[in-house]
Amino acid sequence: MSRRSFLAAGFTTGLPSLVPSADFGEPFTLGVASGDPDPGGFVLWTRLAPDPMAEDGFGGMPQEPVPVQWQVLADPAGKTVVRSGTELAVRDWAHSVHVTVAGLRPGRPYWYRFKAGPYVSPTGRTLTAPALGAIGRPLRMAVCSCANYQHGYFTAYAAIAAEQPDLVLNLGDYIYEQGSDHLLGPGVKVRDHGGPEAVTLADYRRRHALYKTDPDLRAAHAAAPWVAVMDDHEVVNNWTNLIPAERRQAAFRAYYEHLPLRPAARPGGTAIQLYRRLRWGGLASLHVLDTRQYRDPHLCGAGFNDCPAPDGPSRTMLGLDQEQWLLDGFHRSRARWDLVGQQVFFGQRDRDPGPGRLVRQDAWDGYTAARMRVSEGWVEAGARNVAVLTGDVHAHWAGDLVLDYDDPAARPIGAEFAVTSITTGGDGTDVDPVTDPLPAVNPHLKLHLRHRGYLMLEVTPSALTAAFKIVRYVSRPGATAETAATVRLHDRVPGLGAATA
Repeated sequence: MSRRSFLAAGFTTGLPSLVPSADFGEPFTLGVASGDPDPGGFVLWTRLAPDPMAEDGFGGMPQEPVPVQWQVLADPAGKTVVRSGTELAVRDWAHSVHVTVAGLRPGRPYWYRFKAGPYVSPTGRTLTAPALGAIGRPLRMAVCSCANYQHGYFTAYAAIAAEQPDLVLNLGDYIYEQGSDHLLGPGVKVRDHGGPEAVTLADYRRRHALYKTDPDLRAAHAAAPWVAVMDDHEVVNNWTNLIPAERRQAAFRAYYEHLPLRPAARPGGTAIQLYRRLRWGGLASLHVLDTRQYRDPHLCGAGFNDCPAPDGPSRTMLGLDQEQWLLDGFHRSRARWDLVGQQVFFGQRDRDPGPGRLVRQDAWDGYTAARMRVSEGWVEAGARNVAVLTGDVHAHWAGDLVLDYDDPAARPIGAEFAVTSITTGGDGTDVDPVTDPLPAVNPHLKLHLRHRGYLMLEVTPSALTAAFKIVRYVSRPGATAETAATVRLHDRVPGLGAATA
């Protein structure tokens, strides 16, 4: 669409001058995004950055505030404008824009775009959630995690965009803080972070901007609304609540500046509000957790360890406030499906075939008392169907959740679907189910795949179907997305069926 036809479609022209030259260069290099839909609207995002990799982290923008016009459209051709307005992009927030849109019709698609000076952004597609209580059509949700720019091409993001989902759930490691010296293997690097480890606010802004220059990531944002929450690499690997305040503050601020988050998530000092609940009509409640910011420190490091230190009953993964918020949500939920979006492996993964317990201390295995409180909480609340959606592990997993992992006959109380990485770990490998030791030691685990990719969930009143999508290489572009396996969880049947290859 030309600038002239775009203005004719409804943009006003009487805005104040932006800067004396009114021409700072193409500012929409980082694309557009939407997120956190509710029945009446969503949040729209963009950031002005004509020079996204500018050393100072300000993207080549002037110091002055810049008016940014926005439109919400009822059709992809832009013939009908249903909402419009102007937001000021200011230097303090790196000229990012977060627009809260309300008053729209529930359960339908919309399109949106921005204008700054003479420049017009790409058009994005988004949706409103169904009306509260409405079951409506199925929810199609893509789930993704762990996109290391240096480890490969973001082919899986392009595949997500092509799927045109209703929602994209990003479970963290949206960026990686590591420097150019961090290699995938001896001498192996597919792409370059172009600098040292991110520590300062300018560093984090540049790293986010680098990732947003990837066209596949921009396409995934423009295709559907996102629900995003951070894990560890948005700050530093395996961080807990002991992270230094200055680094935490810089990372949180840059994260907010680059994601379509509502104003409630705008960080204040060393805190950011990321846990929240989204409702998809009467079909699903999505409880989005923050497993980093409030957790107690590790007892025995973050890796796989048979930790001799006792995991006391008061230790927490979520913090007491968030944990109570989650349990209250289970009690109040009237949804057919309660989906828990969170970062680290929830069920047990024991690598020791003997009597010991060799488990990853950074995951819920290192916080077993907290896991038991949450698990018993949804059982006591009578939650109809619970599915935990997990990132972080760089592999596809599906498994039953139980109260006693030492009992092979324990009754399932829900299921866990863990998503592999977008790129982290490189191309990945096939797993021989005959020689794979983990399912033998952990009979509740049903599926294990080690290629890159994403999850595509279809949620209906009668079943949740998880399609485990893979791409067989990320070391070069162009891989085709394949469905490697499908697993189904039926209404009121908490255990998983067999995986279909």
